[in-house]
Amino acid sequence: MGLGGISIKNSLADTSFETMQDKLLNLKKPFLKSFNPTVESRKDRIRRIIKLIEENSENIHKAISKDFGSRHEQLSQLTDTLSTVAHGKHVLKKINSWVKPDKRKARFPLNLLGSKALVHHQPYGVVGIISPWNFPVALSLGPLIEVFAAGNNAMMKLSEFVPETSKLMADLVNKYFSEDELVIINGGTQTSVDFTTLDFDHLLYTGSTAVGKKVCAAAANNLVPVTMELGGKSPVVVSNQSNLKKSVNQIMTGKTVNAGQICVAPDYAFVPTESQDEFVSLARDFVKNSFPTIKNNPDYTSIIHLNHYDRLNALIEDAKNKGATVVELNPANEDFSQQEHHKIPPTLILNPTDDMDVMKEEIFGPIMPIKTYSNFNEVVEYINFQPKALAVYYFGDNNKEMNTVINDTSSGQAVMNEWGFQYAFEDLPFGGVGPSGSGAYHGKEGFLNFSHNKAVLKGQKLINLWSLIGAPFTEKTDKMAKKF
Repeated sequence: MGLGGISIKNSLADTSFETMQDKLLNLKKPFLKSFNPTVESRKDRIRRIIKLIEENSENIHKAISKDFGSRHEQLSQLTDTLSTVAHGKHVLKKINSWVKPDKRKARFPLNLLGSKALVHHQPYGVVGIISPWNFPVALSLGPLIEVFAAGNNAMMKLSEFVPETSKLMADLVNKYFSEDELVIINGGTQTSVDFTTLDFDHLLYTGSTAVGKKVCAAAANNLVPVTMELGGKSPVVVSNQSNLKKSVNQIMTGKTVNAGQICVAPDYAFVPTESQDEFVSLARDFVKNSFPTIKNNPDYTSIIHLNHYDRLNALIEDAKNKGATVVELNPANEDFSQQEHHKIPPTLILNPTDDMDVMKEEIFGPIMPIKTYSNFNEVVEYINFQPKALAVYYFGDNNKEMNTVINDTSSGQAVMNEWGFQYAFEDLPFGGVGPSGSGAYHGKEGFLNFSHNKAVLKGQKLINLWSLIGAPFTEKTDKMAKKF
């Protein structure tokens, strides 16, 4: 977001381009000697990530809460620290099998003569990581686990929108890691811009699609391969064959955890026409039971900063002005016009049209547009006409519909009768497609994503086949070529 995105007052001093370049060169030095760190050294780094979190989790939770203004420490425990520790422990169990070369079939007749074909998984070198503010630990140290598993060093640019967390993480990394393994870079907009121009061996960016385009353009100058973890408008399809109460509870959880400031949050929903009123009623009940009050309730997360708060309110106002029905789910009828924190109650936008801003851009907040439908196939067609999303959600018991959503729509993930937990499944790759991202981490796919998968041919020594098919070219050459 610091690359021409939202501008806010930054309390982190910028880091100069020259300093970042010097630190990058220092991180690259180990690879001048060897591109194959031992498995034990990789495990040691992952164990230190886990140790860093476990020994400092209380301070981490407090720093995140201070940055948000209001975010419950248990939420950070569940979504930032515990999830990252579990991720690390999973990779420790799998890494021995991942690092082994893959055997491939050698071509006839070379295989009969002793040739062997392999794929070796080699580190790229130094991976740059640009992490966002919404889950500042899970989305920085999380992917770092597979970056380390693949044998790379790393340099991370943390978000200036969470300065307390970013400063704490820099201090902790300096305590648990040396500067020839891992470096944290803090700073504002100029630091973010300069970071993307560094000559990394690979770059991971997590954030918005708009900023992602700028990151790719900057990285292209050095031909740096880029993994993009973006967002987009993840649609929800509620079947007319669904348990509506359970479906609404899942969907509204996705819109209220972290106040919907999650890349995998459901962005808008399709609901059968005859179920809209019941959907609204059930959503109202869910919010009342989960958040009897909102304004000063520590369980309900505030919007990260004023600019984002104003943007979300502008989406609501635009929809209202263009004819949508706006339903504010405010159980205690609290006045949000004056408040200490930037909180927005869960808000439903009924009957939104495509000319409304809320249907044009990723929401990233507690606002849920509801579109009604009577023809399931038209819903699928609508989804396919939109930019590809990070996730498509389906709630229902119709296997035909379920398979259609899985097979006939394109998204980073397809999730049935569940919300958000696709990120918690360490063996599932996490990533988008097209406008919602490229590449993935988590699981073996994450290990492979941060590895150069090098083709290795161990040739046979018995005969020189080129003597049979090379110059001078004769009729015999033609016969041998056809046999091969």
